[in-house]
Amino acid sequence: MKKNFKMPGSGSETPIRVAIYVRVSTVYQIDKDSLPMMKQDLTSYCKYILNTDDFVIFEDAGYSGKNTDRPAYQKMMSQIRQGLFTHLLVWKIDRISRNLLDFANMYTELKDLGVTFVSKNEQFDTSTAIGEAMLKIILVFAELERNMTSERVTATMINRASNGVWNGGRIPYGYSYDKPTQVFSIDPEENKVYNFLVETYEDTQSIVHTSRRLNEAGYRSRNGNMWSPVAVWTILRNPWYKGVYRYNYYKIPGRKAIKDESEWVIVENHHPASIDPDRFDRIQATLDKNARYRNAPGRKTAQKNVHVFSGLVWCAECGSAFTASPGKLHVSGYRPSKYGCPNVRKTKTCHAKYTSDVVLGEFLLNYILNILNAQKQFAYIHSTDDLQKRLLHGSTFSNVDHVDPDGLASLLNMLEKCSGSDPVLLKRPRSKPKMDPELKRMMADQKKQQRALDRLNDLYLYSDDSISEREYLVRKQQITDRLQEINEAIGMTSQEPWMRTMNDEEFIRQASSFILTQKLADKQYIYYENLAESLDPEILKNFFVSILDSIILRDGRPETVVFRNGLSHTFTYKDS
Repeated sequence: MKKNFKMPGSGSETPIRVAIYVRVSTVYQIDKDSLPMMKQDLTSYCKYILNTDDFVIFEDAGYSGKNTDRPAYQKMMSQIRQGLFTHLLVWKIDRISRNLLDFANMYTELKDLGVTFVSKNEQFDTSTAIGEAMLKIILVFAELERNMTSERVTATMINRASNGVWNGGRIPYGYSYDKPTQVFSIDPEENKVYNFLVETYEDTQSIVHTSRRLNEAGYRSRNGNMWSPVAVWTILRNPWYKGVYRYNYYKIPGRKAIKDESEWVIVENHHPASIDPDRFDRIQATLDKNARYRNAPGRKTAQKNVHVFSGLVWCAECGSAFTASPGKLHVSGYRPSKYGCPNVRKTKTCHAKYTSDVVLGEFLLNYILNILNAQKQFAYIHSTDDLQKRLLHGSTFSNVDHVDPDGLASLLNMLEKCSGSDPVLLKRPRSKPKMDPELKRMMADQKKQQRALDRLNDLYLYSDDSISEREYLVRKQQITDRLQEINEAIGMTSQEPWMRTMNDEEFIRQASSFILTQKLADKQYIYYENLAESLDPEILKNFFVSILDSIILRDGRPETVVFRNGLSHTFTYKDS
């Protein structure tokens, strides 16, 4: 027999329909069959207490309760908002959320929707005033307990570090570590590389030239990778090499936000030094006064430069993504970016030429303008030859011999099918744009490590058979070190918008496209520098990102331009 439920604000009764939510955060808990046990308890509660067999189970296995970023939870809340359920039933309140703010927001939403929250284990039924009050009290203390436990763990680790005890993590390059004795010693082979690195930097005063010489000498990092300027900078800045153990330095492991100096743990003479302290300090002074490194990781900087084409430009010779850096300041105050292949300066294995915002912007903006004008005047275009004349209109294209026939034919076909009011370049292909495979792999690894950290914390803090504190600290440090490496690698590989989800940022791009499309209206030619001086660089960046997928450069000029709608045009130059 089904029981009816009277929805608040409604004069009629609605049959009870229950959303059952179950969650465990670790593989360990899953193996103990806690999910089947929870589901059996909750379905019985529906049948015999709520007197209904109309329920749907939403299950998240292996997800932490510290936030609401869980697929089944999000699906359930979406259906609750559609009015498909009258009750939300959980085994314990911490199964739905361990975060007080998240739970408060969810509970407020449930009240507004007239949905009753029931916790079977604590016997809370928020359809009663006392049940609602007790629920809030329990949540406050649950949050307090979690925060106090976290503070105790942090205090323990700081105390260990203050006593010179290694809290785990990746062993610094140039050193080895004996676990039984907890003693660090200098690794002879890696120490040779470290000495070469220091001597080279003192000679060149350039982390770029230092990384290049390391690679030319055949030296590789511990993981077998080539040396990068960032890796050189990180080692030169690390006080570990003068025998100092520094702990509690960063606010968040894996990120470069630095805590106040009063919170640092500094242990002098913690292990054998690889460099004399005076020599180390001289290197720091050189790094500090060298203006090139003002944008290095961890330093406080002035306003960040916006590189309009960063993440879009690729090398035709070696296939690498071009890196961006600030160019020379013009008399007008405009500072364009310059772009170059990293293998030119890093390994000298590539000979690609540099280019700049002005060169790229002039070419690309006027090519886009010519496409838009060709669309407006399509009635006068009868062949690919007619189309090519329109596309290569203007002095910027005087050295272009022709556009590849396939690209012209594709654009002609698009223009035939596209209405005159809908810009052809803003149409999207059915398939998603391709992401760099290496970046995609790193992002997947990033999510994997974050989930591993969440599971480890839950296993230590909440499991009945939790791991020891020592094992927890060691494993946590290993995961956070790995997260730091991944975050830095992602930041160096690409920080560009095409790797993000298309929500608010996609709206901004579309708005930027609209603004610039209006500025291009009725124009026959655009001088990029004049436009760049009058517009916020973010608008320009969002405009190009909304239209372009990639730009392949050869000899400092575009060889192939790939648009986000799937169109690809390759250019042959007269002097090629």
